[in-house]
Amino acid sequence: MEPYDHGLLDVGDGNLIYWEVCGNPGGKAALVVHGGPGSGCSPTMRRYFDPDRYRVVLFDQRNCGRSTPHASDPATDLRHNTTDHLIADMERLRVHLGIDKWLLYGGSWGSTLILAYAERHPERVSEIVIAAVTTTRRSEIDWLYRGAGQIFPEEWERFRDGVPEAERNGGELSRNPAPALGDYLGDPLFDLLAAYARLTVDPDPAVRERATADWCAWEDAVLSQEPHGSARPYSDRPTAARLALVRICAHYFSHAAWLEEGALLRGADRLAGIPGVLVHGRFDLGGPLVTAWELSRAWKDARLVIVEDAGHKGSVTERLAVRAALDDFAGR
Repeated sequence: MEPYDHGLLDVGDGNLIYWEVCGNPGGKAALVVHGGPGSGCSPTMRRYFDPDRYRVVLFDQRNCGRSTPHASDPATDLRHNTTDHLIADMERLRVHLGIDKWLLYGGSWGSTLILAYAERHPERVSEIVIAAVTTTRRSEIDWLYRGAGQIFPEEWERFRDGVPEAERNGGELSRNPAPALGDYLGDPLFDLLAAYARLTVDPDPAVRERATADWCAWEDAVLSQEPHGSARPYSDRPTAARLALVRICAHYFSHAAWLEEGALLRGADRLAGIPGVLVHGRFDLGGPLVTAWELSRAWKDARLVIVEDAGHKGSVTERLAVRAALDDFAGR
């Protein structure tokens, strides 16, 4: 599964995105869409595919991984890094590689981007496999960066206190999440996330590193009760990767990913005729199961697999479910 082809694709605005292809050059085309946003792709993402049957494409989304310029440099401009830009990048990559249709696989933020792309270009998608379903609604962002503080109040206070008091706008633990459409920019949570976005480009490297560490500590806390995977999946990343991840996450989530509230669920009818498998851990505190459940109800061609021993970081059982879905689709 080592790449047999790779390159940097010019997608405009001074951005080059890294891509690679592995598996069978004549196999079924599949695109891996990584999470984060800003995590970058990794070799482990190839392991779910039968290399004799799939032509697997991986890419690093704008400003992360091996794409340039890199978001770890505070001088890198993220104005041209939005959900719409990433959808356009995926289409440009498809055309560049001469692919007519491809299967889409990813998880977490990757599932949001997969759904946004597939609803925009359903004729280019053959099947979809998602692990850890998210749609990046304001309610989901609210849960991850405030609501989960009801379970981890001490850790959430440290996360909140990571920004200057004047920029917290009185942020409190919310028991009634999901600000109304159009109101989210005035909501204390989004002020908090925007404050982190500003700290990640502070001229002082120590300020940037402290904000990155505080953000990663909160993300690790939310996943800390899961029995599988690393105990510090965010904090243990290399320095440049952590800086880019946090900066891009804060950039996206402080703008609610530039998606209208509930747009991906409302638009699920555009996925009609595209077979899908949604694999989600019962104990995923980062992205609770309800989103996967709601999507499976709205997308009639999708099958939901609930994994009883998994959370957001997955498990062997979850990985086997993903592999089974990809093996089933390989012959279509």
